[in-house]
Amino acid sequence: MGDRTTAPTICQACQNIDRADGVEDGRVHPVVAKRIRHETAVARKIRTEQNRLTDAITNFAGSISFVYVHTVWFGVWVLVNLGLLGASLAFDRFPFGLLTMIVSLEAIFLSTFVMISQNRQAARADVRSEVDFENNVRGEIWAVHIGHALGIDGDHVEQTVMATIRELREMERLERA
Repeated sequence: MGDRTTAPTICQACQNIDRADGVEDGRVHPVVAKRIRHETAVARKIRTEQNRLTDAITNFAGSISFVYVHTVWFGVWVLVNLGLLGASLAFDRFPFGLLTMIVSLEAIFLSTFVMISQNRQAARADVRSEVDFENNVRGEIWAVHIGHALGIDGDHVEQTVMATIRELREMERLERA
């Protein structure tokens, strides 16, 4: 069988990738396993009833229906409390202190619901970003190996890529100026 404690033989393409970070240490790519496990755990988190309720409230608060309901509610409140629908129905005289307090509490809760939803969206975006990163690493390793198999000079390709990136950044800088 063979000694399992020795590192596997690294091909020439992997050696080129290893040198790309400036340190030839036998590691083809950085260790990201811990971060990947954390992001995967966030992605697999089961949506609770509280999360569903929060999302439903946030979705409703961001709709035109929310605007219509509040327009009608405020209109009826003002009409009732100005005595236009009968003086005996008024319960919150101008300047409508009770209405102000209720609307302030509603704003506090709605902003909290929005922040909760945004935090979950950010966690999902982090997971997507990590998957994109993994795919980029996978694509880079494949490209180097294919280039090596085709006899393409990896150093020349890398120099060309870096020169192109510098030129593109310079063009963007000039366009912004």
